[in-house]
Amino acid sequence: MSDVPIAPGVPAEAQAIHSHSNPGEDLGGALNKPGLGWVIFEWARNPYYILIIIYVFAPYFGAVIGAKMTSEGAFDHLPADEVATAAGAAGLATIASVTKAAGFVAALTAPFLGAALDRGGRRKPLLLIILSVLATMSGLLWFAAPDGSGLSIPMTMAVLVVASVSYTYSEVTHNAMLSVSGRPRALPMISGIGLGLGNLAATLLLIAIVVLFAMPDLLGWPLAEPAFGIDTAMGEHYRLAGPLCAIWLLLFVAPFFLWARDGGTPGAKWGEAVKGGAVGLWTTLRRASDNKNILKYLGARMLYADGMAALLALGATYTSLFLGWNLIELTAYAILGSAFAFIGGIVGGYLDNRFGPKRALIIEITGMLITLLFQLSITRESMFFGLLENTVVWDGPVFETVSDIVYLSSIAFLAVTATASISSSRSLLVFLAPPKRVGEFFGLFAIAGTVTVWLGPLLVEVFATSFNSQRAGMAAISILFLGGLCVLLTVEPKRPDPES
Repeated sequence: MSDVPIAPGVPAEAQAIHSHSNPGEDLGGALNKPGLGWVIFEWARNPYYILIIIYVFAPYFGAVIGAKMTSEGAFDHLPADEVATAAGAAGLATIASVTKAAGFVAALTAPFLGAALDRGGRRKPLLLIILSVLATMSGLLWFAAPDGSGLSIPMTMAVLVVASVSYTYSEVTHNAMLSVSGRPRALPMISGIGLGLGNLAATLLLIAIVVLFAMPDLLGWPLAEPAFGIDTAMGEHYRLAGPLCAIWLLLFVAPFFLWARDGGTPGAKWGEAVKGGAVGLWTTLRRASDNKNILKYLGARMLYADGMAALLALGATYTSLFLGWNLIELTAYAILGSAFAFIGGIVGGYLDNRFGPKRALIIEITGMLITLLFQLSITRESMFFGLLENTVVWDGPVFETVSDIVYLSSIAFLAVTATASISSSRSLLVFLAPPKRVGEFFGLFAIAGTVTVWLGPLLVEVFATSFNSQRAGMAAISILFLGGLCVLLTVEPKRPDPES
């Protein structure tokens, strides 16, 4: 039993997570150097995921693939008004295949990395190697020209797979260092601030891209033409996101290496750690019956995280096709989402402390589900599933109708709840996992977020095809949120044996 007194009005699990390390050990708060070092890592690295995977490069690459297939006659058998939709679907399917390949590699290897981290030596040198690979792959995306003069489509896909796997490895290693980054009471806030700053960094880069390149290209303002001679016809403003993220990572990751606590086992050898980790992981899987509670949680995360990933990854494409948004509108959507995601990181830490990580997750997943249903109620003609007719508010180049403005506003709530759920998910795992095997369970945590990454896109594809409706396809994501909630409700928020 915990020696921590239970404060009035605060759930026991919210307080128990605060005593998850050695009694009396004060590792510092969120604003101490070790905590700031852990946080700055996400400020430096997270823009890669937001710019490359979600908002900038992936949509560009999907469009390139669709255009290439169209030029090669892949859709000549279709009516002219269906070619654009088919090309978009083909591009989206290719992006999904990249995600599936990266997820498959990560699912097979990340748990072994996590288990080795619990037994291995210094973690920072390992992260230096991983981040070097990520920065290199990110920089190479500049050469993914639409005319095929640089990286070919298969080569670009390979670069994205390597980068995605490197990102996952960095996440597993970085997460394993969370427990030594501050006193237990500060960990939810450290986790939340890290996510918030990561999204804030992405917001700054997105603003730079839209102001310097997208707006001059479409509006001739605030510059007469795109800055630095960027050729938008060759997609250079999209491709530039790769080297920008690489440079950003290299510029800002230094404080992490200077300030963050390594948390590795002194004197341990990585060769022995990998071998011991594999044995330990196999033992963990064999003893699944001893960890039913945490395995139920990981199963719940597998479902709701797949739903969240599909909603974020496909949301921009859906909006572009269904509401007909242009580049500036999509970028504004991305900037607003990233800005509110910064708030979401703080909200996640607050909800963890106030209600406990399990209740916080229930609130956050429910919020994402409600937001999804609200977004699906909006079309070019009406809102609230036809109850309110859409109207034009101005004759301008962007956000011309009430539906556009309302849909844009909805990203604020989605961004807050989605980012908060990531923070709460990590906090709940730190609470549920045996203290001596946190890295091992963060490896399984990575599996839960990647092994079925194909499920969300598959459901969207099946429903959209069966009902011949993009809205029906996106509505299928709600199945994953509901399934995750149902499983999460069965998880008992109890602490493991400290000696296990």
